[in-house]
Amino acid sequence: MGVEYVGNAFEGWQSQRHGRTVQDHLERALARIAGQPVRLHCAGRTDAGVHATAQVVHFDTTAQRDRNAWVRGVNASLPDTVAVRWATEVDDSFHARFCAVGRRYRYVLFSSPVRPALLSGRVGWFHLPLDVDAMARAARVLEGEHDFTAFRASACQAKSPIKRMYSARVRREGTYVTFDFHANAFLHHMVRNLVGALVYVGKYGYPPEWLRSCLEARCRQSAPPTFSPDGLYLCGVDYPSRWSLPNEGRIIALPQFPLS
Repeated sequence: MGVEYVGNAFEGWQSQRHGRTVQDHLERALARIAGQPVRLHCAGRTDAGVHATAQVVHFDTTAQRDRNAWVRGVNASLPDTVAVRWATEVDDSFHARFCAVGRRYRYVLFSSPVRPALLSGRVGWFHLPLDVDAMARAARVLEGEHDFTAFRASACQAKSPIKRMYSARVRREGTYVTFDFHANAFLHHMVRNLVGALVYVGKYGYPPEWLRSCLEARCRQSAPPTFSPDGLYLCGVDYPSRWSLPNEGRIIALPQFPLS
């Protein structure tokens, strides 16, 4: 299934005893259609406040339903802030997390002296001027295979901090600055920590070598604080074409924000 959701309407992705997570709501809705308990597995567990336009999940069931039931039927039992976009049957060898070969995140930052109201919770915000060209140059330092320990949360459970960043881009779109990251996998809080570091570059004029020194230090204390989750979107998961997922599991377009 492909799923989208508004992150600040839930308390993260992963199921919790209180039942207020994205996974909890989806599993309850799926169980109504399947007529049996359902356990979901996702491509990437998102934190509270983090949104998704293209989360990919899978589940096993003996229930035989048409695709419309798995989409429209499930959506009828979900809050307005989460929706199944598509559903398709795959064989038993598929796993939403372990078969993924890439993930894509975008951070949308509102760059203005005054905080936003209409998009509160949907975008990050920074009130001082930013040198976006310097940020874009620094982002290229992140490309390639690196040890991202300096940008890893202390609670991260990943076995290795070494990840391959396929691309890292920063650009200005009117009053917004967008950060696009494409990697084979991400560590806990990695994108938010990278955004925080790139904002430091834009604010203080640090050269790209400063970001490289943070990477090479391999120490979380050497990098700036974690940035807000508000503007972060999981916006694509890559799979080998053999799975024939809709759009091959990659839907990277975001809603059109008003630009000024």
